[in-house]
Amino acid sequence: MKCSLLWVDLEMTGLSPEKDRILEVAVIGTGWDLEPKAEMTAVVKVDPKLMKERMVGDFWEKNSESRDALMKQNEKGLSVSEVEKQILEFLDKNFKGEVYLAGNSIHQDRKFIEREMPELNKRLHYRMFDVSAWKIYFENKKGKKFTKPENHRALDDIRGSIEEMKWYLTFLK
Repeated sequence: MKCSLLWVDLEMTGLSPEKDRILEVAVIGTGWDLEPKAEMTAVVKVDPKLMKERMVGDFWEKNSESRDALMKQNEKGLSVSEVEKQILEFLDKNFKGEVYLAGNSIHQDRKFIEREMPELNKRLHYRMFDVSAWKIYFENKKGKKFTKPENHRALDDIRGSIEEMKWYLTFLK
């Protein structure tokens, strides 16, 4: 069975698509059952000077282990165009038909994809499957909160988002 949802998580130097850059990419393809069928990760090489300039402040101080790991793996990274090519090959192999971008606050990742990976952006459906909409509803209407680990590494974050979505869906049965 081919995948329908492309779960994506990006680790970036910060949250500004104009100033920051993608550092790490993870993707998991699932069907509507949310069971992983294929996955890949990649490291994007970013100018170390930009990383040092942008990866500062409270967030990065609180997540210094993630920051340090991202900086260390940077030297093994590929160009963003090569990573985009790998993701497009992943889509060709694992998807047939519409590709819906999925994840937590996926609109932010989409901004980076639009800017840095335009060919990938063209392949994605305009509709997105955003777990954060479910989070808002369940926390504010139902008083229910899912807590997932926040280690700020792309693949672990996606797995956490898929588990979070599965948890929300248990309330629909």
